[in-house]
Amino acid sequence: MTILVDTSAFLAVLNADDQNHRVARATWEKLISQDAVLICTNYVLVETFALIQKRLGMEAVRIFQEDVVSFVQIEWLDAASHSRSVAALLTANRRQLSLVDCASFDTMRQLGIISAFAFDPHFTEQGFTCIP
Repeated sequence: MTILVDTSAFLAVLNADDQNHRVARATWEKLISQDAVLICTNYVLVETFALIQKRLGMEAVRIFQEDVVSFVQIEWLDAASHSRSVAALLTANRRQLSLVDCASFDTMRQLGIISAFAFDPHFTEQGFTCIP
C-alpha cells in the first residue's frame, strides 16, 4: 500500500502536545511495521521543517531529519507539477487551502495514490481516504 504523508501527520507524530499525537504515533508505527510505501513531496518537507523549527525547535528538526525522513520516499515536484498545483490553488480561490495541499493532491493523482496519512480535512474533500 502506498500512502502520502502530510505535514499534519508528521507534526502530530513528533509533538507530544498535539491532540492527535497518540493516534498519530500508533498509526506511524503500524505503517512502518507493515512496510507501507510512504511518500511525501519536497513541498511537504519544506513546510514540515519550517513548522517543526518554529514550534518545537532545532532538536526536533534534527530528530525529524534523522529518525523520520529516512522512512519516506520524496517525490520531487518539477515545473509542470508546480504549475498544475498553482493553477489548482488559484482555481479553488480558498484562503485556507495551501499550495502545499494542492501539490500533494496533484502528486497523489499523478501517482494513483488514494490514501493519505493526514489530519487535514482537505484530503477527504478531494476524495482521498485519510489514515487513520
